[in-house]
Amino acid sequence: MRRRSVSLLGLAGLLALPLTVLPQAQAADGLVSTGKTVTASSVETSAFGPGLAVDGNTGTRWASLEGVDPQWIRIDLGANHTISRIKLNWEDAYGKTYRIQTSADGSTWSDVYSTTAGDGATDDLTVSGSGRYVRMYGTGRGTAYGYSLWEFEVYGAPTGGGGGGGTAVPFGSHLKPYTAGMLKPSGSQATTDQKVVEYYNKWKSAFVRQNCGNGWYQIISPDADHPYVAEAQGYGMVVTATMAGADPDAKKIFDGLVKWKIDHPSSVNPNLLAAEQDVACKSVNGGDGATDGDMDVAYGLLLADKQWGSTGTYNYKDLALKHIAAIKKDELNPTTKLLKLGDWSSSGDQYYYITRTSDWMVDHFRAFRTASGDTTWDAVRTAHQTQISRLQSTYASGTGLLPDFVVDTNTTPKPAPGQVLEDPNDGAFWWNACRTPWRIADDAVTSGDATSLAAARKLNSWIKTKTGGDPNKIAIGYKLNGTQISAGSEAAFFAPFAVAAMTDSGSQAWLDALWNKMLATPIDTSSYFSASIQLQVMITASGNHWVP
Repeated sequence: MRRRSVSLLGLAGLLALPLTVLPQAQAADGLVSTGKTVTASSVETSAFGPGLAVDGNTGTRWASLEGVDPQWIRIDLGANHTISRIKLNWEDAYGKTYRIQTSADGSTWSDVYSTTAGDGATDDLTVSGSGRYVRMYGTGRGTAYGYSLWEFEVYGAPTGGGGGGGTAVPFGSHLKPYTAGMLKPSGSQATTDQKVVEYYNKWKSAFVRQNCGNGWYQIISPDADHPYVAEAQGYGMVVTATMAGADPDAKKIFDGLVKWKIDHPSSVNPNLLAAEQDVACKSVNGGDGATDGDMDVAYGLLLADKQWGSTGTYNYKDLALKHIAAIKKDELNPTTKLLKLGDWSSSGDQYYYITRTSDWMVDHFRAFRTASGDTTWDAVRTAHQTQISRLQSTYASGTGLLPDFVVDTNTTPKPAPGQVLEDPNDGAFWWNACRTPWRIADDAVTSGDATSLAAARKLNSWIKTKTGGDPNKIAIGYKLNGTQISAGSEAAFFAPFAVAAMTDSGSQAWLDALWNKMLATPIDTSSYFSASIQLQVMITASGNHWVP
């Protein structure tokens, strides 16, 4: 490979950018990128992961998908650095048109170098910039293949700063470790993180929309009763806040979802989100709220406050606290301390003492308690955990499965005896409760709570035995005694068990089988439900779920 030094002002085809040329002597800064966390827009195969571009080995490389523009590879230096030199050791698949960019927060990027005349081999670039993150952003391939780098070297020096006031917990930083003993899928952390980024990009392409202008973003729900439902918007807010740092547009999308929430208030409590919107983006069916969507909206706002602060366009913290207070006022039964189905249910109606188990998001209750300082949320968390344990021991002692709906919460809570809201299987482990292994285990891995761990491990033990360790045998729905309801395979049912598997030290092979099942399952672009659940499971399984 030949080496060529390129001056920024002298490069043929350089775009007109206000870049500064450093004296060559400053390029003596140290190599600061080796072994750092790396993510990329794609990989050609698992043999060409992004971490191979910073391993110091010129015999290994990162390679993107072939024939697709744009593509990028991003290095997290762990703290702010001054950047004086970038060295790109290209494989045959090189970038003809690309930029080198830096960022303090992984979201807002500044160009420090740009060319439209790259010719491969080795680009040894003198630059002037600073940031925690550095990326190569390619928009024009030099060959019919992809982009491929033997090594991506960044030279500079730490400035002593942190994230520059930007993203506090960038995806892939793992700044919020799980409780001791929790499993992760086998393989390198960088490769695992990259698989999540790849799935996220597919999810984003399939479901993130700007269909009605007005500065709104929406998560489309082709498999729901209406094109936009609160549950999907809640998923979107949690996901985009968590993926900040991997997606440069995360904050822009999140703010568009916030504007959607503000502009579509519940008709019962304007601090909550109306549950359903039609193709014209107008709220329908009374415009009242749904608890599951509101729980995630509030949680997403808390994540955003921790990620980006609340001094920008939207005061995330204030919106979150108002949303949390509204959930307490209109979506929580004050007598049982169990969540109601929505703000539309009131004392005296037939639904007032019915609750949906998939809304029981224990880690969310912890976050609400921390943010608000309201001890009510401790009582709420305890009430839901008590019912999880009681339902498992009383109605599903051999399986640990929870029903979609629980009735008679004011007397002796029990699984729905039949259809009470949605389906004849309302009392079974069906299309709502399928999420409970993930929701329960999300709390278990992050808090180490003994009740959550016991519940997750019970579920894991049963499903692993039931299927003989083969995730392809996880059915679509079960009676609480473990009798299969429907044949087939659906991500909404098999993916959540991966988080439960993380809680059992003897389930590494089982977790790996579930992880590989997820990787082998094409994203279902007709189902925001299954795709969004699998994405959030993958986020947790990779070690990237955290509680604000």
